[in-house]
This record gives sequence, C-alpha cells and structure tokens, in this order.
Amino acid sequence: MAIRVLKLVAGVGVAAAAGAGAAVAIRKTKKGAGDAAGHQQRSIKMQPLSDDAAEPAAPGTPEPPVRDAEAAPAAAAAVQQEPAAAAAASADPVADALKGNEKLFSEQELAIIRMLVEEGQAHLFAAWPAPGEADADKRRLLQQLVLLDANYHGGLAAYIHNAKQLLADSKEGRNAFDGYTPSVPEGERLDFGSGRFLQLEGQGLEAAGKAAFVLVAGGLGERLGYQGIKVALPCESASGRCFLQLYIESILALQDASGAAAEGRRLPLAIMTSDDTHGRTEALLKKHSNFGMEEGQVVLIKQEKVPCLIDNDAHLALDPSDAYAVQTKPHGHGDVHGLLHRSGLTQQWQQQGLQWVCFFQDTNALVFRALLAALGLSAANDYDMNSLAVPRKAKEAIGAITRLTKADGSGAMTVNVEYNQLDPLLRSTINKDGDVNDESGWSPFPGNINQLVLKLSSYVPQLAATGGNISEFVNPKYKDATKTAFKSSTRLECMMQDYPKALPVDTKVGFTVVNQVWATYSPVKNSPADARAKAAEGNPTHSATTGEMDIYKANCEALMLMAGADVGSPQEGMYIGIPVEEWPRVVLSPSFAPCLAAVKDKVAQGSLLLAPKSVLLLEGRDISVKNLRVDGALVVRAVPGAKVVLDGLTVSNQGWSWTPIEKVDSPTLEEAIRGFRVIRNETLELVFDQPGDYIVPQPAAAAAAADEAPAAEVPGDEAAAAATAAAAAVTAKTFEAVLAGGQA
Repeated sequence: MAIRVLKLVAGVGVAAAAGAGAAVAIRKTKKGAGDAAGHQQRSIKMQPLSDDAAEPAAPGTPEPPVRDAEAAPAAAAAVQQEPAAAAAASADPVADALKGNEKLFSEQELAIIRMLVEEGQAHLFAAWPAPGEADADKRRLLQQLVLLDANYHGGLAAYIHNAKQLLADSKEGRNAFDGYTPSVPEGERLDFGSGRFLQLEGQGLEAAGKAAFVLVAGGLGERLGYQGIKVALPCESASGRCFLQLYIESILALQDASGAAAEGRRLPLAIMTSDDTHGRTEALLKKHSNFGMEEGQVVLIKQEKVPCLIDNDAHLALDPSDAYAVQTKPHGHGDVHGLLHRSGLTQQWQQQGLQWVCFFQDTNALVFRALLAALGLSAANDYDMNSLAVPRKAKEAIGAITRLTKADGSGAMTVNVEYNQLDPLLRSTINKDGDVNDESGWSPFPGNINQLVLKLSSYVPQLAATGGNISEFVNPKYKDATKTAFKSSTRLECMMQDYPKALPVDTKVGFTVVNQVWATYSPVKNSPADARAKAAEGNPTHSATTGEMDIYKANCEALMLMAGADVGSPQEGMYIGIPVEEWPRVVLSPSFAPCLAAVKDKVAQGSLLLAPKSVLLLEGRDISVKNLRVDGALVVRAVPGAKVVLDGLTVSNQGWSWTPIEKVDSPTLEEAIRGFRVIRNETLELVFDQPGDYIVPQPAAAAAAADEAPAAEVPGDEAAAAATAAAAAVTAKTFEAVLAGGQA
C-alpha cells in the first residue's frame, strides 16, 4: 500500500474568542469556559509500506532476507494437486506447520507463513486445530502478522534477524561503545534569566517564527495511577489547563510574538500517538476545538507496535490471553522520525519555508520556559541538532550527552549515553574514577531530557537517506545469571535521542543546559508511591504534586528576576507524603508571557507584592502591571485588544486553599495523584471581553476612595481593617464606573 498523506492547508491567523455582554465582568467564583464548535484536528493514519516502496535501512541495520516470490503460489497450489502429488508436497514445511489449513489464506499470507516457518517461528501455528475449527481466529492472526510485517522496515524477517543479533550482544554483555573515547561535547550552560539567557531567548523568539513542533504523546498515565491519556491531565490546578492546552497555547503565543501570524504563517504541531492514545487525543482536540489552533494546523501521526520475544532465539510471543494473537508492545519514541518522514510532513514544512523542528515530551510543563534559549543557541551556532539538557549529578540515573570519538577519528558522534554505560566507559578510557562531579558540583556530562531542536535543512536529507529508522536496543529481564530465560517477554526498542548515531561525522551537534533544573524540567511521570520512595532517597520525585508546585515556583522566580516582585519566601509543605516548596500560586498564561522578556516588559520593577499562598492568574497578551498588591485570589482575563493596566489595585479576600486530600470527600483521580483539592473560597475575577483601554482602578475612583478612607490614627487591627475596606472601596468604585460605561 502507499502512504496516505493529507496536504497541509494554508491559512492565516489565530482564532480569538470574543465574549458578548459587558466589557468587564466581576465574578466571585471561577467561570467555566465554553468551547466553540466546528474545528477539527487533522489525522494522518500511517499506512504500511509495500516492499517496493521500502525506505533504505539505517546504517548498521542487517539486510532482510530475500523472499521467494513463488513460495506463496506454490503453497496455495499444493492443496489442489492430485493425491500422489499432494503426498509428495507434504514434505513442505509450510504444509507441515498448517496441517491442512493452507486453503484459508491468500498468497500474501502464505508467503509470510513460509518466511516465518523458515525463521523458526512454526510454533505460532503448532496448536491450530483442523480446518473448519476456529478458522476466523486463524485468519485474524494472519491479518495481524501481515500488518506487523508491513509496519516494520524490512518486514518481520528483518525484525527477527535484528532481534537475534541484539539478544546475542545482550547475553554476551557486549559494550556498544567499545573503541570510543568519551569527552564533553560542545554546548553552553545558562543561568535562568541571565543576560545571556535573555539574549539567546530573543534570537530564539525570532527563530520560532519559522519552527514546527513535535509532541511525543504515545503513553497512558497508568504509571501515574491515572487511567486517561497524560496530555489530558491538568498541568496545574489553579487554571485547570491540561498539558495539551498549555502546549498549544504556547505555540500560538510564539506564533503571535514572533511575527509569524502577522506574516500569515501558522506554526504546525505534529503529535505522535499510539493505539492507546490516538482516539482519545482526537476526542480531546475535537471537544476543545483544537484549543485555538486552526483546522489542519495540528496533525496526529500514529505509531504501530512490534512483536514481543520470548527467548534468545527471538521466537515471537503469542498473547498469553489469546492463542490467535501475537503479543505486541510499543517500539519506543524513536519511531517519531520515521513517521515524520513517511507522512511527508518534514518535506512539507521545509517547502513552506520553515527552518527548525522542536521536539518535546508529554508532561513537562516547563519546556517552553527554556526552549527559546535552546532554539536561539541553535540559530547562533548553526547546530544541526541541539539537546535541551539539565545539570546532572555524577552517576545519577539519567542519560548523559556525550561526545564519542574513535582512535582513528572516524565515527565521531555526540549522543546520549545511559548512566550505567557512561561510568564504566570513562573508567576504561580517560578517568579511572569514572563519572565524577567537577568543581561546579555537577557532572561535566549534561543530563538528557529528550527535548530536541533539529535544523530542517539537514534533517530532511538525513531522513531521506535512512528512512528515519533509528538504531534499536533490547533490554531483556533475565531469570538468572545464565541469561538463558526471560522473566517476561521483551521487544526491540528505539529512542528519539539516538538520531545522531547515524549522522555524518561533520554534523554539528550541541547541547543547551539551563543551570536551574526547576526552570526547565519537572516531568509528571511517577505514581505517589514511587514519588515517596524517591523523596526518601533524596531524589526528584517527578510527580503530579511537584510538577504543579514547580510551575508556580518558575513563575514566581520569573517575576522576581525580571520585575523585582516581592513574593516572599517559599514555605515547606507536604502532600501525600511528598515534600514540596509552596510559593504563591502564580500562573502566567502563554499569551501573557511567551518568554521572560515579556514579563520584564509587562510588569514594572518593584510593582508587585504577593502574600504567601496568594493566587494570581494573568491571561491575556495586553495586560500590564504597574502597582498591584494581592492577599487572596485575583484572576484577570483579557481578550486580544483589551489593554488592561493594573495600577494601584489592592486585593484582599479569603482566596483559595490547597486542602490535603485526607480532608476532602470523594477525591477525583486527578486530585488523588496530586494529594490535594483546591477550594476556591473567594476570588476577584476581572474579565475584559471587549477590546478597549482599561486602567484598574480608574484614577478618579481611586482618589475619591482615598478621600473617604478612615483617618490614619485608627489603632491596631481596626486600622488594618479600615485599610482593607478602603482598598475594597477603590475596587468597587472603579468597576461601578466601568460597568456604567466609563473607560480610561
């Protein structure tokens, strides 16, 4: 079959919601946003390649065996022979394996059966009953085998051959990096919010106007204790944004801030899904009208699974619960490169004038806080590939970005090396102490987090040369030291970060480290129980609890660094046994702050004061802060064109509480994995749903309220209460004027 590719549709602009009614609405409770209808994401279902359309294999991939084109017709004809001839044909291993079931199958299916029997896979058919019994199930198995054969480059024969080689290497303990000498690769380490960071961020924002984005989202939330798709999880509870909404709004904000929208260019998003997530991702996008992206701007590409293996001889595993199905598992996120190539997306992006592709993972809400700096460094250094990375402690259980070079200078590459491979490699080559921290207190080899920036002009021809096929590995769990039996079935896997292994020696590959991990990387991937265990060991928990709290921390730090905001000191907290730092709950929407420089531009120096555990949500690109005090909860929402200045506003109310889950009834799954429920006691919510210029509070109203304020000599608590009442009066008078039609 040929690949079906839906062409991208050119379009301009970003859909903007505009509410009806008064220009400003004041609400005491949070308003649920309605969803517009009619938008649909574009979905590309990957069709299998036919043999004559197969892409070239990645370097080092064994050549698949040549199939006998006449095998299938001969097998099919055998059952039609005269009795004597049929008896002679019974020596055919296919006939022996199928026991008379040959007539059930097409020539294509018989050819696959013959190949499998020749590759030692006759056990797949050994328990089959005679013809006439379970025939539909037999056909079902063959249909699955045809699909598995078509979806793997080189077919099942190549998969089996590759598996045998990799399993033999695993059993013998062969080191894939024998003959290589490691060194620290080229790259740069940045402090969040530093002058150099902001410089690169500015270059990255310009480059973002010609970037495509790829989200790897093939996994469910089972490891978290969540039954849905991970991208549907709220990234934080204050706004309730799910991860997918955050990512799409971030891309749309960059589309606007980079000038791409003004030039009529949309920034595309491709999402790699799996059988587990595809339908639910489609439904999530449809329900929320693509979260503001236009039809065709977001594309789904679905990866297929590969067969499981039951032993070192690469025998394919039948499903333990179904004798007529091969057990399958995901092949790994390395499939994203091949899918992008075979879908035609990368070629289309290049033809549209795009220059970069940014890859990111499904539950790291902080990625866009650092991605622009990495993109800027790629543009400045003309990197073909750049890995956004984090500081890494020596021997920490995270892969390391490493430069590897052979003694003769050949085969040099900058790749991820797993921590359990790096230490022995260093000991055997350049450092008898192995992986150790340097004077900075960190390993010189940065930690890989699988957030990548690739240059399209080199990426597209490399995909054409390799078909996007990525080197594979196998990780069997053996029953004992003999390594002859597995605890459970295994399969071949590939990782997206191994893309550089096939690159030419002269390819420019680097890294970008943001020294403050909390500003770059706080993934949500561990269950509460696993998170507690990691916390007890002194390791990052990477839980839904810390993932949320790190968002608030990053936003508070951004306000302090860029605007000298007073947000107090973090308080120690604990939810479901997971320790956290509790900062004011600050959410700066992507439209308000697509980059750190926007925070600096929109929040005046020393203009913001937040009491501990206060809530501040700013959603809108044209909001600015000149003088704001919050002790409670303030939510400000403004549509594009509504220019809002918060100047002299003081908010004091009961705010919101993050209540431990032990104190609430019937927690949701989302609440259970976080360890708290947000109870909204009292909120000042200001909604500007009409374009215009607004100052809050209005100067005239502020002056009138000040004149009416009680005298300063009111003592003690009474004075504080009077000040609070005066501030409330300022706010009330301001919005009475606005609602009456007054505008600054």
